[in-house]
Amino acid sequence: MPHLTLRTFKRPTPQASPQPSRQGPARAASGARRGLPLLRFPAAVLAAAGLLLSGCTSGSGGHPASASSPQSGAGSSTASSSATGAPSADLAPYYGQKLTWHSCGATGFDCTTMKVPLDYAHPDAHDDLSLAVARKQAAGPGSRLGSLLVNPGGPGGSAIDYLQYAALGYPAPVTSRYDMVAVDPRGVARSAPVECLTDKQMDAYTAVDTTPDDSAEVNKLASADKSFAQGCEQHSAKLLDHVSTVDSAKDMDVLRALLGDQRLNYVGKSYGTFLGATYAGLFPKRVGRLVLDGAMDPSVDALESSRAQAGGFEVAFKAFAGYCVKQAGCPLGTTTVADAGTHLDALFKNLDAHPLPTGTPRKLTEALGTTGVIAAMYDQSSWPTLRDALSSALKGDGGPLLKLSDSYYERDDSGKYSNLMYANAAVNCLDLPPALRSPADVERALPSFDKASPHFGTTLAWSSLVCGYWPVKATGHAAKITAPGAAPILVVGTIRDPATPYAWAVSLADQLSSGHLLTYDGDGHTAYARGSDCIDTSVNAYLLDGKVPAKGKTCT
Repeated sequence: MPHLTLRTFKRPTPQASPQPSRQGPARAASGARRGLPLLRFPAAVLAAAGLLLSGCTSGSGGHPASASSPQSGAGSSTASSSATGAPSADLAPYYGQKLTWHSCGATGFDCTTMKVPLDYAHPDAHDDLSLAVARKQAAGPGSRLGSLLVNPGGPGGSAIDYLQYAALGYPAPVTSRYDMVAVDPRGVARSAPVECLTDKQMDAYTAVDTTPDDSAEVNKLASADKSFAQGCEQHSAKLLDHVSTVDSAKDMDVLRALLGDQRLNYVGKSYGTFLGATYAGLFPKRVGRLVLDGAMDPSVDALESSRAQAGGFEVAFKAFAGYCVKQAGCPLGTTTVADAGTHLDALFKNLDAHPLPTGTPRKLTEALGTTGVIAAMYDQSSWPTLRDALSSALKGDGGPLLKLSDSYYERDDSGKYSNLMYANAAVNCLDLPPALRSPADVERALPSFDKASPHFGTTLAWSSLVCGYWPVKATGHAAKITAPGAAPILVVGTIRDPATPYAWAVSLADQLSSGHLLTYDGDGHTAYARGSDCIDTSVNAYLLDGKVPAKGKTCT
């Protein structure tokens, strides 16, 4: 599985749910997971809302699409001449292009495309990328405040898919006054997507054993990671040098200008916090109101990031186990959290030796079962589903756990994968040098991973190998981001966040010269618009009025 990083988002459940207080592993590649991105947004939510932005697509390059079926309020826009800082002459054509909006198949949503240079250091119109953009315009009441860009994380998560939740699911005081806007980042979904494997190859890749017991299994895992990297080079070689977070942050600045906003207003979740912080570091004077929720720490290298995430999943599992053992019929026992962990280890061991039938041609391997468990750690509303899936597995049916794993990898019922995992690895392997470069490196790191996470450490250590075989050398490195001169930036951290440890939010808020920390004492990945009135009230006050929370503010 690719490296663990942020996943897309799930519709929140009220705090008054029966679960405890709120909120495959793909192999982790240096900060990109071999299978687990940090943020994700279930298609079921979109289906329930009846939203499909099927008209919001772009090709791998070329100019923005022409108008089609203009809606009321839609039309052409160009960069504001008063936008802070004039672009260089070679970038002026990008900042000066016109956006032509058209209906994209969902009521109230408009789509367009924008062109950006493949290589910002050497812009060439022949190599331009076309990025897909969508919006839902503010309809009041209240005066319009501008655009609010959203990104759900990943890297690799579709911001346009997430927009369909954010535009309808964020608090109404915010969505009534901001145009809600999203751009699929370069390499992702509708924006020149990175491609690597066929769907059948991806099925095989996600099932490979990530707790190898002998040299043959180690070689098989390493071979799978090499094949993954080679597939990305074969199908997406031209893109791989140009999908860094810095590139995507520069793309966001072009979009900011084209929307007519002098400053960027933004909500980033999970990896989206790193994207937002990177923007602030590049363009501090263009920062408007930035919410960085479920923060990543840019000063942490890939190895420590993977190890810290392993610890985060361990904390989340203990919270789930504490909930489960209090329920009658908990498949992990009804005594203690430690006992639940012993039962989980036994299940994983049995899956390693005897993969379970699933009612499909695929079997539930240990790797897929582990991914299914981790997938449910992101949101405690998934805990009852995980409890039932574990019960089924103990009765010999691996189908429900496989479904959880598939949802994580964005594999649909027809067997088709999104490009989430391909983009995830491509971005992470470019942003940071590899966490681990060889099986020998993994062997040396195992004790520290297992200490951080007795139940998931070995899997996550071996999942950190794919960037060691990446065909393109990393262009980024771990470093603090201070963004001197930026307007106040709000960082939100959840104490028992499974994917982005709370310590990262504390660190990022401290690094940023204008950072302010808001804490959620709860479970799950990220906090805003997920059911906490306290969090939502505090974030709304910042987005609407620029008011930052009092120092030390904690919501429960």
